Amino acid sequence: MSDKAKPLLNAVIKHIRENVDPISEEFHRLADSNENRWSYHPRQTELMEGAKQKARESGLWNFFLPNAETGEGLSNLDYAYIAAELGKNPLASETLNCSAPDTGNMEVLERVGTQQQKDTWLKPLLAGEIRSAFAMTEPDVASSDAKNISTSAVLENGEWVINGEKYYISGAGDPRCKIMIVMVKTSPDAEAFRQQSQILVPMDHPGVEILGPMHVFGHDDAPHGHMHIKFTNVRVPEENMLWGEGRGFEISQVRLGPGRIHHCMRSIGQAEKALDLMIERGLSRVAFGKKIVDLGKNMETISRAKIEIESMRLLVLKAAKAMDVLGNKEARIWVSMIKAKVPEQVCDIIDQAMQVHGATGISQWSPLSGMYAQQRTLRYADGPDEVHHHVIARHEVKTYKDSNSRQTAAKAHTEARGSAGFMG
Repeated sequence: MSDKAKPLLNAVIKHIRENVDPISEEFHRLADSNENRWSYHPRQTELMEGAKQKARESGLWNFFLPNAETGEGLSNLDYAYIAAELGKNPLASETLNCSAPDTGNMEVLERVGTQQQKDTWLKPLLAGEIRSAFAMTEPDVASSDAKNISTSAVLENGEWVINGEKYYISGAGDPRCKIMIVMVKTSPDAEAFRQQSQILVPMDHPGVEILGPMHVFGHDDAPHGHMHIKFTNVRVPEENMLWGEGRGFEISQVRLGPGRIHHCMRSIGQAEKALDLMIERGLSRVAFGKKIVDLGKNMETISRAKIEIESMRLLVLKAAKAMDVLGNKEARIWVSMIKAKVPEQVCDIIDQAMQVHGATGISQWSPLSGMYAQQRTLRYADGPDEVHHHVIARHEVKTYKDSNSRQTAAKAHTEARGSAGFMG
């Protein structure tokens, strides 16, 4: 971590300890008692805005934008350390205006948005005044292959007319969510990676209909929500197009690399939290004449969890460094590695922590079941495990073939030279 970022990391840790942890219990308790599940209790808003104001006053705001005038200008590597701390408390990211999906949406707008788009949407997002959503996944196609996206956008008289359905649109249930970036098919006859575009669609636009929330392990995650949305002849101005028609896949490269780094480092923060809870429980309970921590292989379980956490951390930091040095596109193999590895391994660590807790570990008295559900969901978000394993394996096979071809060519060249020398 750079010397510049170390004081910021310490300040974030202090902010979470002093301004976020103390409000967490009340914030979540109010959510359970709120009469309208799809709104925030006034006291929740007061608590969150108070923590956000303290963060702004401390200069802890918009860390996620790398090398940008609008953010702190941290490298992906420096921000990775901070993201790990944010993962330890589910409210922490929002208090610093570093929550997904806003982070990816803001980075896209900052990088490729027009001045009008920035003034209208980026400015209030950077100020933490509104929230946003990213609408890509569809219920009727295999959306892990983004080429399958079928929601259409047709240009008519200076307006894009959008029709289709999206689901699991995270954050679209939040009453503060005012804008979506929607992945659409605009050029069905173009080459495969030029058919898709991304368009800005306000949540309250005519023709945008929220059909209801999708559940995750039986929970609707209100008021954030993961919504099922129907677009029926939604007409938005031509200038709502981001970066130009047919550039949807290019835009995805802008947002997905950093987003996956952020997800994975927050996940490691959750693994560290789970390990702490595992040890605390193991030391505080006695069964069969021993502390639970000393029963069976629990000490080895703790050891292996710590080893895995440090292994994951090094892999994610290497991916972050690769992005800083090589750029998002060239670092994609490392990013796929962490996305395939981290959520799966963190799930295992949380599962072990639940086991040490006994029945309490899967109850409302412990945060572990919610943490597990979140991590299990991440094995779909930003692409399922299988997609990332395919990317990695394809790269390895190509590297092997290329290396073999070079060796064969070099051998043939050497033999040819040898033959020429003999004949000479």
